[in-house]
Amino acid sequence: MHKHRHKHREGRTAPYKRVALIGNPNVGKSVIFGLLTGRYVTVSNYPGTTVEVSYGNISLDGGRYLIVDTPGVNSLMPMSEDERITRDILLRERPSVALQVGDAKNLKRTLLLTLQLSEMGLPVILDLNMEDEARDRGITIDKRALQEILGVEVVGTVAPERKGLKELRASVSKGDYRLSSVTPGYSPLMEDYIEKVSSFLPEANISRRALAVMLLSGDRSLGAWLKQNLDEQAVEAIESLREEFSLRSSHPFGMAVSETRLRLASEIAEKVIKRGPAEGGRLLSFMGRVSMHPVYGLPVLALVLFALYEFVGVFGAGTLVGLLEETIFGEYLNPVFTKAVEVLVPLKIVREMLVGPYGLITMALTYAIGIILPITTTFFIAFAVLEDSGYLPRLAVMLNKVFNLMGLSGKAVLPMVLGLGCGTMAVMTTRILETRRERLIATFLLALAVPCAAQLGVIMGMLGALSPNALFIWLSCILLVLLIAGFLAGLLVPGERAEFFLEVPPIRRPALENIAVKTFSRTVWYLKEAVPLFMLGTFVLFVLDKVALLGVIERFASPVVVGVLGLPEKATEAFLIGFLRRDYGAAGLFAMSEGGLLTPLQSVVSLVTMTLFIPCLAHFLMTVKEMGLRTTLIAASIILPTAIAFGGALNWALRAFGVSV
Repeated sequence: MHKHRHKHREGRTAPYKRVALIGNPNVGKSVIFGLLTGRYVTVSNYPGTTVEVSYGNISLDGGRYLIVDTPGVNSLMPMSEDERITRDILLRERPSVALQVGDAKNLKRTLLLTLQLSEMGLPVILDLNMEDEARDRGITIDKRALQEILGVEVVGTVAPERKGLKELRASVSKGDYRLSSVTPGYSPLMEDYIEKVSSFLPEANISRRALAVMLLSGDRSLGAWLKQNLDEQAVEAIESLREEFSLRSSHPFGMAVSETRLRLASEIAEKVIKRGPAEGGRLLSFMGRVSMHPVYGLPVLALVLFALYEFVGVFGAGTLVGLLEETIFGEYLNPVFTKAVEVLVPLKIVREMLVGPYGLITMALTYAIGIILPITTTFFIAFAVLEDSGYLPRLAVMLNKVFNLMGLSGKAVLPMVLGLGCGTMAVMTTRILETRRERLIATFLLALAVPCAAQLGVIMGMLGALSPNALFIWLSCILLVLLIAGFLAGLLVPGERAEFFLEVPPIRRPALENIAVKTFSRTVWYLKEAVPLFMLGTFVLFVLDKVALLGVIERFASPVVVGVLGLPEKATEAFLIGFLRRDYGAAGLFAMSEGGLLTPLQSVVSLVTMTLFIPCLAHFLMTVKEMGLRTTLIAASIILPTAIAFGGALNWALRAFGVSV
């Protein structure tokens, strides 16, 4: 819908010039997009996919532009869904110019993408972002010399500081978009076959040469486009030429293409890069190396986890929750609301719905604002610090071998860690993984054993009130299930393993402004998403209680909850409501623990079971969207019995061996 809406608007008024933002992952492309477009932004799924693409309108010097923020790519010969969508945007929509955002400290990698855009016959503006980080590494780039070599405009920016933004806007508004004068030249045999395949191809939004290179390299994602634009005989002829080349050459076409581009990118980079002494601090550089070492990185990880526990689990779930839940809500707000409702609302059932045991104010808002909000906010602050510091990619490198045991590459650490913020968003970010096999395994593990920020904070709060032994038992159980489930999934799920490639940025001091902006936007998002679901969940409990079904459900679940897990019947409510929001379910356990309804042993068993429990409704629906209903239901049918069986086994083991909790 979104794409057609813009086309309609272009038809009614003066046409928009379409600017496609292109870049590798983690080069600040989305920050540049935000600075260019401001708040006039819409986000929609690209037609026929689940990948979200952002669009923004801007006016510069009287001209009007539609900026398209494409997914980050390492190549325009697709290996992942994100790369395919970016290639398709260029193929189907023909931008007026490709505004490539590159990493100034990794010019070779940037130029590999520039050469592909050049081969496609697209005008390019090259923005070398992160110039400050390049200087910290002693790297300066002669932009004028690079501009002369490439034949396109080259600007430099430091996006968070808005440096170079004026020059970038001016480059876009000039309208003097140029094709690069540099394109890779291949061997005579390859050029011969490129020409032969090109002869079968129609005129398109990208050059026939680029399409021919993709097809000869074995790009199957162009199959649908070929069927729409060529007859069956032409498609068969192209496939025949591809097979013929593979018989005549011992070197795969795609590999030869990559080697040629890499060689040319290296030659250009060497001509324009000047290296000097690093300006960044030696301490930060040392920390960057140590934090991804397979041995020395473990104490760093332990320190990070300890700091996270202290800040989120002790300060957030202890101090701030005590202030908000017990003092502000318990002593002031809830008594005031209760008296006001009793005076103003005549109907008893409505009063109970608002301020009763399952009241929208006394339960839903108290849980959402008094318990979950301070925990979530402190986690978002901590997560923003980890993001901005550059630690997360180092964690991926350090844990690559561990993730290999689960059929994943170290890159899967990123959605896993993001899952500690929000599982729903983490499922979306599994798109960065190259194969469906990896996405399937990562999505399954996210649903099974990765608690979200709010749930994790509540868990830390409960464990913080117990003992270090309780924390050790919970953490050991979750990691054990994660490793075993991942190992089995790696054996059983068919498909190819992907190579591990990840750009590692330098360790840097997090900017307070960035942390504040990220925390604020994520907290607002949480409130918009979670509070309505908390209200809905509380209303469901209220209705079930009033029609006497809650007691029936508790008695029906009693053999499992009481007999297997060794928990009170009332814990059924927490698991029931946990499907709407897992953090809400955890908050119910938190309230039971504070009220003395759970023993320390029961608290640990309930937390392990809740962590392994089926994901919340939003997470469940996102998984359906990404992986399909059948796959999601199969995963849920494995997760639910696993959670109950492991929780029951833990309950038996702790009691049988008299483990102190």
